[in-house]
Amino acid sequence: MGNLFPRWTNLLPVKILVCLGALGTAVVALAWYSWTPKFTRVGYMPQQPIPFDHSVHAGQLGLDCRYCHTFVENSPHSNIPAAQVCWNCHGPGKVKSDSVKLEPLRQAMDTNSENYTGKPIPWVQVHETPDYAYFNHSVHVNRGVSCVECHGRVDEMPVVYHAKTLSMSFCLDCHRNVDEHLRPLDEVTNLAWEAKDEDANEFYAKIAGKGGKAEELKEADADKTWDEKLLGAHLQKSWNVNPPTDCAACHR
Repeated sequence: MGNLFPRWTNLLPVKILVCLGALGTAVVALAWYSWTPKFTRVGYMPQQPIPFDHSVHAGQLGLDCRYCHTFVENSPHSNIPAAQVCWNCHGPGKVKSDSVKLEPLRQAMDTNSENYTGKPIPWVQVHETPDYAYFNHSVHVNRGVSCVECHGRVDEMPVVYHAKTLSMSFCLDCHRNVDEHLRPLDEVTNLAWEAKDEDANEFYAKIAGKGGKAEELKEADADKTWDEKLLGAHLQKSWNVNPPTDCAACHR
């Protein structure tokens, strides 16, 4: 009796297993890539109990980030503003104090309101550091790393959203090229700052300090481009900024 199946079918089970294995690997790789912060957090824009427009407060009005996020310079964590901070401007008889949108604020602060509860405003946190990673806000802010480096142009956002990946590679890129991310301390919360806004003579005088070498530094940079990287390189050297790139820097 002849064979029921041609000889090539002998390898068919092996081929099927190989194809299934390749398909499974592709699915796992795609899932692994798609579940990184680049895809799971970037663009995240939760609805807040009060529609706080950062483009108006931080942009048009020029409100300093530290007015609401008080402890960024002194604490490892950036605080979510207390209701009292909002109440300072939007309390009775002040800015839009009767707005329907501010009802959660009145519930938290206005003891004369019939809906008063005294409970904090349930803000939804947009940026969260994973439990397995260590990040200290005060260390970065006090060494010239602007809010914009991690949070984007918040002063242009009507609704704050997750603008940067904040992934491990994102942090490592900054640590390995720190000169591209530093600026004078008094410009940290100025999200629109650019190197061209900095007066060269004043900058070199600050960097030189009491050493009297401002002119020497300026002459050495005569043929270089006056940009963020050049300023950052000077600040890095002046402040002795050497961020670690080993695992223990963030995983403790």
